[in-house]
Amino acid sequence: MKTTFGALLLGLCFSTGALAQKTINANFGHGFPANSIHHQAAVEFQEEVEKLSDGSIKVHVFHSGQLGSAREMFEGLQLGTQQITWVPTARISGFAPQLQLFDLPFLFKDMAFLEQVLDGDVGQRLLDSLSTQQVTGVGFYIDGFKAMTANKPLRSLDDFKGVKFRTMESDIVMSFYRSLGADPVPMDYAEVYNGLQMGTIDGQENPIVLINDMKFHEVQKHLTVSEHAVLAGVLVYSSQWLERLSPEHQDLLKQAGQNLIKRQREMARTAEANDLATIEKSGTTVVRLTDDEKEPLRNASQSVEAQYVKAHGNELLALIKAEAAK
Repeated sequence: MKTTFGALLLGLCFSTGALAQKTINANFGHGFPANSIHHQAAVEFQEEVEKLSDGSIKVHVFHSGQLGSAREMFEGLQLGTQQITWVPTARISGFAPQLQLFDLPFLFKDMAFLEQVLDGDVGQRLLDSLSTQQVTGVGFYIDGFKAMTANKPLRSLDDFKGVKFRTMESDIVMSFYRSLGADPVPMDYAEVYNGLQMGTIDGQENPIVLINDMKFHEVQKHLTVSEHAVLAGVLVYSSQWLERLSPEHQDLLKQAGQNLIKRQREMARTAEANDLATIEKSGTTVVRLTDDEKEPLRNASQSVEAQYVKAHGNELLALIKAEAAK
């Protein structure tokens, strides 16, 4: 009877403990609109995490900067007041200037090579370096190679002179446009449409997917497919929050994060061709730069790479170039 009573008491304790276990809540904020592939992928991540955790982890997704700017959300991760975000690397260059490597012009020859770098040793080193900022880097998403929009065709260096070009708050990106003769204007992503419409800025750069998401082509007459640089971003968790979770939950979140990265890349590849066709049908003139037309831009911007090396060294850049040479 004592044994039976003890077993019942022990079972009751376990049952009470299970019922008392708190649900883990995670706020996933980002700056992309509700109709974007980024938000769609984030919602699928939410569903996957809740399913794999049997509902013990609840992810709440907030789009369109509802939790603040990229800087504010990154700071939220550092403080532990926000748990998850994904953000373009250039938007957090103030916290992690080494990530400006991805902003260097004409560094990656094609998408296959970019993915090879991001998923290899260089990418892992960059993710590991984020630990000094109290965040955990999970992986890099890719929006694609950048294009430019303006109210005139942008083919030659002369076309860039005096153009007020919206950029992210990245020294490398701003230096690139200065090297072309343009006037870079840092501006929050959510303000770009109005800036173009009101004439505060004359042009902007983004991958095709984001240009279509934000309808920038509605207020710009020309789109130049320049492929001069890439827009990659990083999925990050709050280290303070993550480290309080069980090893099982940590592994679950990291695996779901890897799945999210893979899903976003696939969606971006599919969307790009469709979105470019949509932009052309809207009446926006699309200019595709030839290799010969890209060469003067490449030559004019060589100083930007030297600027990066002076600030951050040549080690990672040399690794990328050695890999490209193979």
